[in-house]
Amino acid sequence: MAASVSSSGAAALTRYNAMPKQTQTTPAQPGSAQAKAKTAAQEFEAVFLSTMFNQMFEGLKGDGPFGGAGGAGVWRSFLSDEYARSFAKSGGVGIADQVYSTLLQQQEVTP
Repeated sequence: MAASVSSSGAAALTRYNAMPKQTQTTPAQPGSAQAKAKTAAQEFEAVFLSTMFNQMFEGLKGDGPFGGAGGAGVWRSFLSDEYARSFAKSGGVGIADQVYSTLLQQQEVTP
């Protein structure tokens, strides 16, 4: 069994190396369609997560990092926006990957 797994893995690697270079996955160059799609996908996920965090924090009342004063809601929204950006930048919950793939498919660009 182990021999078949390693030989199939070797076969897959051989097929990958035989692929034309333009179809292999390479890091996106800044300013390219892939880089723009990746940025747009991360921003979309950040907006989604920010909305989710704002809803989650909406029920919090009383003492917290910003207390219960009137301005707490504004500062809490800034905090949730930063949480969302941080989550999305570090991999998020998987939404950005799906959006990125869809954007590339719509643009007919090979990832």
